[in-house]
Amino acid sequence: MKTIFTLLLVFSLHAAAVAQNDSWIELFSGKNLDGWKISENPGSFSIEDKLLKVSGPRGHAFYVGEVGNADFKNFELLVEVKTMPKANSGIFIHTTYQETGWPEKGYEVQVNQSHSDWRKSASLYAVQDVREVYVQDGEWYTYHVVVKGDQISVALNGKVVMEYDESADTKRTIGNDPKRFDRGTIALQAHDPESVIYYRSVKIKLLD
Repeated sequence: MKTIFTLLLVFSLHAAAVAQNDSWIELFSGKNLDGWKISENPGSFSIEDKLLKVSGPRGHAFYVGEVGNADFKNFELLVEVKTMPKANSGIFIHTTYQETGWPEKGYEVQVNQSHSDWRKSASLYAVQDVREVYVQDGEWYTYHVVVKGDQISVALNGKVVMEYDESADTKRTIGNDPKRFDRGTIALQAHDPESVIYYRSVKIKLLD
């Protein structure tokens, strides 16, 4: 009987773990910035009507909360965004907190419809760039980012716009860093005082 009970307990714990891995976890509460640490200019990030408003000088909000110990390797990310005209932002993956400057670790997924930078939304910045504009300023849209091993795909409103395989890229010229897919946290970017962006959801699904 004890053996059967033990097996049932192990099965229940495994089922719970699988269920957690299959579920989306919200990283932004809509109430405050608990679980996030902001570099350089904290005033560039604020809560407005349950939304995260990004507006002001350069800064980055790094996720430092309890989910996955803020150390993600394989995952899916689902982010709801609205950009205002001429806005520029970015979603960093596999990165780590740093006090100043543009994050040096990991990759940036571009958020930009009408800023002067020609690299538009869904670009893996300066690596696999997108020139076309697939969504409009002033409208909510979704990023679905899937990271597994050395591969990433980015879909806007359900349409896959960018795919990249780091291990197959023989022409990498990003500084002295031969590999950027590793593991790390998520960060959201405040780019400049003229850029206004709203985020209303940042969900993650942890993968094996």
